Amino acid sequence: MKRLAVFAFYAIGALAIGYLALFAYAAFTGRELQPGDPIHIFRKPDAPNYS
Repeated sequence: MKRLAVFAFYAIGALAIGYLALFAYAAFTGRELQPGDPIHIFRKPDAPNYS
């Protein structure tokens, strides 16, 4: 039982480190958002325009 707990502890730690590495990769390689950039929302081209 103790061995299973140690394995679970290491597995959760490895998942956390993987998540942090993925977050760091996304933060450093992602596109910078500038204030005023339009947010592109894709919609059907034949949808009615209510504004």
